[in-house]
Amino acid sequence: MLTLFRWLLRLTIGLIVLLVLAAVLAWYFAVRSLPDYNATLHVRGISAPVEIVRSTENVPHIFGQTDEDVFFALGLAHAQDRLFQMTLLRRAAQGRLSEVYGAGAFPADDLARRLELYRNAAASVDSQDQATQAALRAYAEGVNQWIAEVNEGALGRGAPEFFVLPQKIAYWQPADSLAILKLLAAATSDAAAEEILRARLSLTWPERGPELLFGEADGPLLPRYADMFPGARLAPPEARLGAAPARDAAGFLFPNQGLGANTFAVGADRTAAGGALLGNDPQSPLIAPSLYYLARLQLTPGGVIGATVPGLPVVFSGRNPQLAWGIAPASLDDADIAIEEIQPGQPDRYRGTEGWTEFTTRREVIRVLDEPARAITLRSSRNGPLVPLLDPGLADVTPLGHVPALRWTGLSATDTTMSALIGLMRATDANSAATALGRVVAPAMAVTLADADGIRQVTVGALPQRSAGHPTGGLMPVPGWLPDGEWTGMMSQTEDSPITDDLAFATEERGPLALRRARLSHLLNDREVHSRDSFIAAQLDIVSPAARALLPLVGADLWFTGEPAAPGTPERQRQDALNLLAEWDGAMSEHLPEPLIYSAWMAALQDRLIRDELGPVADDIRVLHPGFIDSVFRNRTGAAVWCDIVQSAPEEDCTTIARQALDRAILDLTQRFGPDVTSWRWGDAHQARHLHPGLGQIPALGWIVNLSQSISGGAFTVSYTEMLGTGPARFEARTGPGYRGVYDLADPDSSVFIISTGQSGHPLSRHYDDLAGLWRRGEYVGMSLDPQLARAAATGITRLEPDG
Repeated sequence: MLTLFRWLLRLTIGLIVLLVLAAVLAWYFAVRSLPDYNATLHVRGISAPVEIVRSTENVPHIFGQTDEDVFFALGLAHAQDRLFQMTLLRRAAQGRLSEVYGAGAFPADDLARRLELYRNAAASVDSQDQATQAALRAYAEGVNQWIAEVNEGALGRGAPEFFVLPQKIAYWQPADSLAILKLLAAATSDAAAEEILRARLSLTWPERGPELLFGEADGPLLPRYADMFPGARLAPPEARLGAAPARDAAGFLFPNQGLGANTFAVGADRTAAGGALLGNDPQSPLIAPSLYYLARLQLTPGGVIGATVPGLPVVFSGRNPQLAWGIAPASLDDADIAIEEIQPGQPDRYRGTEGWTEFTTRREVIRVLDEPARAITLRSSRNGPLVPLLDPGLADVTPLGHVPALRWTGLSATDTTMSALIGLMRATDANSAATALGRVVAPAMAVTLADADGIRQVTVGALPQRSAGHPTGGLMPVPGWLPDGEWTGMMSQTEDSPITDDLAFATEERGPLALRRARLSHLLNDREVHSRDSFIAAQLDIVSPAARALLPLVGADLWFTGEPAAPGTPERQRQDALNLLAEWDGAMSEHLPEPLIYSAWMAALQDRLIRDELGPVADDIRVLHPGFIDSVFRNRTGAAVWCDIVQSAPEEDCTTIARQALDRAILDLTQRFGPDVTSWRWGDAHQARHLHPGLGQIPALGWIVNLSQSISGGAFTVSYTEMLGTGPARFEARTGPGYRGVYDLADPDSSVFIISTGQSGHPLSRHYDDLAGLWRRGEYVGMSLDPQLARAAATGITRLEPDG
């Protein structure tokens, strides 16, 4: 027995030693991949010495003799801090995520291949102007130089993720940057998803379905979808083909996300300091590290500072000495779905405008981790590629014997958007910037510009041209064989948006988010004179105009009714909740219970209103539609009919439905957060979970690399977050302002910016999450183009010397 005990003790000690050694070894290799920001590197590809001066927040300030040398250094800096993220974005655009993540990423790869993101990007390289081609080549050489440094110096493969998810790191190509830009364009558009939803609503309830989207019964007059496609029927949920899920740790950028932004500006006449002001806060998936990366480039026309995306040599939002700019997606219908009829018995032929026609067909192979490779057949009609995985709802609107094809402006093989963005950085005033932006194809953008002469807003991008006889005006899928359903062309536009009272702003104008635009308009018009601080306050505003509009209407017959109920009863909880809401000003503060009660109540109310009429389609209505609820409770054109439960014998009124929805919401919240209504907090449910795209779903590592924090705001506040909208964590933020910037042209060095995590993508770096707390609290860091200030606050200077 004693001998057994001794051997067990020795074995235990041995295992402990092995575990400690393994941990030390893992830590050693992980630390090896942390870059030395004070190194001197001898590199090929630059014409003269270059300096990368790192500020306290790890923002690289890059100084070189030529623009190509500066872009080279930007590529190297991106790779130093975000190499894994860059390769992941490239794989997503190439349709090669399955090689690393396995079969779960296959639908995303299949869709990326069908959209031909990478093929069109590679074809577009020659369409760029000479300066842009030179910038792309220099940037790629800088990325490749860091990959070579990693390989030669055995620097932990460049990022610790590559040990957990082993893969070969291919050298960077100019087409890789264009492909990532294509992926961003696809993630920005949601026109096709809206078409599909309209068609599903038409199939479910043709007379009333449009109210859900438009809030008014007299919305656009569209034909019944069943009249265009008599064979269309709602498919059972199990028959739907899945697209990328709401939180996919592999494909965190995928088509039809509809990413948005706020951008707003005032001219010098309405500012305290006598210079134009501009604010911008583009949305992005909440990932760790953030999609955005702060950088400052010393180009020939002058310094440029702002938000970049690793993989792209572009400052998307920022300023130079003479000009500031902010970008928001434009509200253009840039995509259509065409339903093609397949010839019976001939799957390679479809019904064209002049009879049965051959699909353009190509086969590709997708390699899948730990599984045999899968061959896919890519087919295209004259209307575009076939995309059955574009949206789960496509199964509902695609009749048997038909397939969906996509028309989208981003399918261009001569896309010059990169040249436009490079030209924007070099512009010296709003007019030259607008001229440069005339080359934008996709995504369509509303770009707000500010210079010494004032402010200007232009809408740029390829605009589809539809015939006057188009069956749906581009609002629903159309039969692919109808000549009137085709695009007659695409017009590249640079259209000036109206500016009134020396004020410009761009945010989503359609659907539910029009309320956010109205709130921002109120904030900007409420003051005669603005300052940088007033712009920051507007950018961080958390008052929900939807809550202010809906609560007096929905609760009109519920406020302070009935005798006081006994403590601890559901009736007392309802009374307590209503008392709180009656005194609430609509501020979606993370510290208050009212935003949580309101959000849960409205979600339960909308579901109760539509569930019996829409059936399974209701599962995909994840966004609150205040206009619809407003129409129902005001009984516009008889919309109160939604309050009656079709399947029940009694005729319910809207007050009954409102009370039942509130009771349902309180019951659910009680199960999650306890019975005391006053102890609930919006921040407990409204979490910003920055998921690491590589390691975030691995239980032990996810605890280390994911960042979670409660935040204020919501779906209709200016400080906007899009929520999951389904499941137990329905109020968790899915996207948010990954970057915020406010640019003051009266005192440019007082301009400020922030990203949602930190600059580094390395989990062991102190810059992995050092900006996350500032972002949550609504704080910023300075944005200066002064080289002396950058050097004075430098925490590291990387020197690049020409080799030979």
